Amino acid sequence: MYDLTGFQRDLLYVIAGLNEPHGLAIKAELDDYYQQEINHGRLYPNLDMLVDKGLIEKGQRDNRTNSYILSRRGRREIEARREWENQYLETANELASP
Repeated sequence: MYDLTGFQRDLLYVIAGLNEPHGLAIKAELDDYYQQEINHGRLYPNLDMLVDKGLIEKGQRDNRTNSYILSRRGRREIEARREWENQYLETANELASP
């Protein structure tokens, strides 16, 4: 996951938190989080890159709509990232405790 941008990591987190979301549902979540509109030219190439890296899988809801889920590798990458973050957050909490 070290080679992903923050935006790409955010895509993984949103996909992990929703039930087989389609692109517009992912976009709506990110629009809210970033408090600005994410354009399609940014969203879909990044989704495709995550598919190419094997972190997410793309399915098809109908002829026009794709859905996305985390792959096993994507889930492992998120879990590893969480463990890495937690080691620093735990240290920070220990230092802040009286």
